[in-house]
Parts: sequence; C-alpha cells; structure tokens
Amino acid sequence: MLPTFVEINLSNLKFNFLNIRKKVKNSKVMAVVKANAYGHGMLKCVNYLSKLPDKPDYYGVTFLEEAIELRKANITQPILVFTPIYNSNIADYFKYDVIPTIFSKEHIDLIKGISNGRKMKVHIKIDTGMGRLGVRYDEALEFIDYFLSKENFILDGIYSHFATSDERKKDFARLQLKRFVDILNELKREKINYGLAHMANTGAILDMPESYLDMVRPGISLYGYYPSRETSESIKLKPAMSLITQVSSIKKIKTGESVSYGRKFIAKKNTRVAVAPFGYAGGFFRELSNKSFGIINGKKYKQVGQVCMDLVMFDIGKDKINTGDKIILIGKQKKSEINIWDWTETLSTIPYEIMCNFCPGIPRIFIE
Repeated sequence: MLPTFVEINLSNLKFNFLNIRKKVKNSKVMAVVKANAYGHGMLKCVNYLSKLPDKPDYYGVTFLEEAIELRKANITQPILVFTPIYNSNIADYFKYDVIPTIFSKEHIDLIKGISNGRKMKVHIKIDTGMGRLGVRYDEALEFIDYFLSKENFILDGIYSHFATSDERKKDFARLQLKRFVDILNELKREKINYGLAHMANTGAILDMPESYLDMVRPGISLYGYYPSRETSESIKLKPAMSLITQVSSIKKIKTGESVSYGRKFIAKKNTRVAVAPFGYAGGFFRELSNKSFGIINGKKYKQVGQVCMDLVMFDIGKDKINTGDKIILIGKQKKSEINIWDWTETLSTIPYEIMCNFCPGIPRIFIE
C-alpha cells in the first residue's frame, strides 16, 4: 500500500453529475474540470464521465494546455478555455479544435491574423459584475456588432460569471443575471444567433433555476461539495475525495516532553504518538497544527505538535495501533468522519482551496 494517497470515488462523481443533470433538466451541462479537476485527477475523471450514456456536453478548463491534454486522450466533446488567448498559442486552438474565450478587439485581430480562411468557434464572455475578465455588459452589444462584422468566426456561445451566487442574499446575483438576459433579449430582437448562453455555476444551479439558460457550469458540486454554507442543499451530493496516509512509526512520549518544532505540544501524561509521512509540502496545512484529527481503526485521534514539511503526528495514547495502519485525514471510516468543511472552519478558507492544494505528486487512487 502506498504510504499517502488521495482516493477518488468515481461512483460518487457519477452520482453527483447525474443529480446535477436531473436538477437542470433540459439545459446542457459543461463539466468544469480545471485545476486537475479540482485536485481529483482531470484525465481519469473526464474519461470516466465521457463513458457515461448521458455524458457532459462540454468541458471547461482554465488553460489551453489542459484542453490539449484532453484532446490527446481522445476526448471529443467541445472544450472551452476560460482564460484569454495569446499570440503564441492561437495556432493550437485550431490544431486541437478548442474553443477560446474572447472579449476584446485584440482577441479578434489575433485570431484573424492566422486564420488563413479557417473559421474558429468562440464564446464571448460578458462581465456583468465580476470585474475580472469579459467585455463590460454596457459595452457588450457594441463589441458583438464589431465581432459579427468579421467573417473568421462562429459564435458558439456567450457567457458570464456570478460573483455572489454562493451567498445567502442573491440581490447582486439577480442584478448580474438581469444584465446578461437583457443582452440576450436584445440579440434575439436583432435575430442574432449567439449559440449557447450559460452563466449558472454551482451556487446558481442550487438556488437560481431562472439562470440555467442553455447550459450550466457545475464545478465544486461535481466533486461532492456545496460552494459555501449559505447555499441550499437542493442537490444531494457525495464527496468524491478522501485523503489517506498510514502510521509509519510510533513514539513513546513521557509527561512533560514535547513533540515537533517549537514545542507546541507538551504531553500532560505518558502517551504514544503515531507519526505519518505527510505534511504541509503535500497539502496538510501548517495552520492545522494541534487543531485537526486523523481516524485510525474507526476512532478519531487528535493531531499534535507542529505539522512538519513531510510528517504529521497523532496522540494515540495506549490504544492498540500498529505501523502500517491507515490514517484517514479526510473521509469516513466506520462511524467516524472528517469532512473538508472541518478543515475550512479551522483555516478560514473554502473547500476549493483545500482540494486544489494537495500536491499533484501524491498518487490519486481511483475506485468505483
């Protein structure tokens, strides 16, 4: 057995995807698999989803390189890249039949410059209030008119992104949606075919059915988590990821002795400490020191001492535990469970950051 690994339950991934499908009914689904499928292993997850009878209609990634990796793995569904094109990589969008996001005249000119008569499918991004990428909503119609004056493109879709759909109050999210729908309605009045309109991320899929439009873009929900504690849980989800290590050695600690750097843990009585080969270099945040747990043989044990680069320790007292025993850092064993939300509360962060933080070098083991 590998000493430390991330276990991915593909059956749970399927369960989540099909429940999302059921929720959004007739809308298409773009499975967001950026950031190595949120740390879950992009190629394996996409290959699995693509073999389902009711597979994703599109995939969404951050970088062209991710899309190329999927194409080389014989993934045939349309793939949208969310970040802007660059002069140095435009040729590969043509070569691998990947859809770029565009939102400026510069993007149009870059593509036109090397198209050689070929037409490229694109999605136009509208900034309705996120304030990052996209043409401003109040300049979008002018930009689209300019875009339509060119002959090198096929408008496959138009989209925007919510800033607050994962919050309890949806006022700003509804304003964003109105801005986007107003643009769509004007395009319809002008009989302009804008392809697929999409805006709903996980928060909106859960709570804003009016935002489903032609396609939705689930991300975190695919992997079994809600985006915040403020959304509803209108879709049943199962976490796909577990984090597992093992007891590599056991150390006797006497009353008054300390464990690890800085002597942050002092034993109040004679005890034993189980040491595991995993630390902050792999994704066990140092801030979790003396604030987290591991499950061994179905029982929770407190983590003690400063988390090290490659080692972490647990106070096991006199319990019968042996080297080689599994330690569940995230996941379930018997009646005990440690959820990613348990980490987020200690770290004041979100599940996304934790999932994406596990070192890519840690093996991903896939089960069904």
